[in-house]
Amino acid sequence: MNTLKIFANFFLVAMFLLSSYTFAQDKTDSTKTKHKMMHHQHDMMKDSSMQNKMHDMKMMKDSTHQMMMENKKEMMGEKKSPLIREGEIDLESIDENKDGKVYQDVMDWNVISDKPGKCPLCNMKLKEVSLDKAKENLLKNGFKVK
Repeated sequence: MNTLKIFANFFLVAMFLLSSYTFAQDKTDSTKTKHKMMHHQHDMMKDSSMQNKMHDMKMMKDSTHQMMMENKKEMMGEKKSPLIREGEIDLESIDENKDGKVYQDVMDWNVISDKPGKCPLCNMKLKEVSLDKAKENLLKNGFKVK
């Protein structure tokens, strides 16, 4: 009977240790799971923050573009500059000082002057070119030249 008591006690101790070990394993997994969940939530917050920043940047870009378009419309609505040439362009009459050169915008080819200045449409500095080069630029870009 003594042997039976020893065996029963040994069995109970073994079961207690085994259940304690199993319980400890569950706790470790629970801690790992919580850590993973917190990390996942942090990643989601970062993603959300990045989406908000991208949305804000798009809105800013759109509003900047809209302001530029409104500014250009205002400029177009104002009195037209004599530098903006329309119809058939007579380069000889534009070259008032008869030096064979004029100032032409490289974006708006029909903006031509005999004096240095800035384009009234895009505000770029006019480039000095020969009359032949100005004529070539105008014809290449669909303008009529006298």
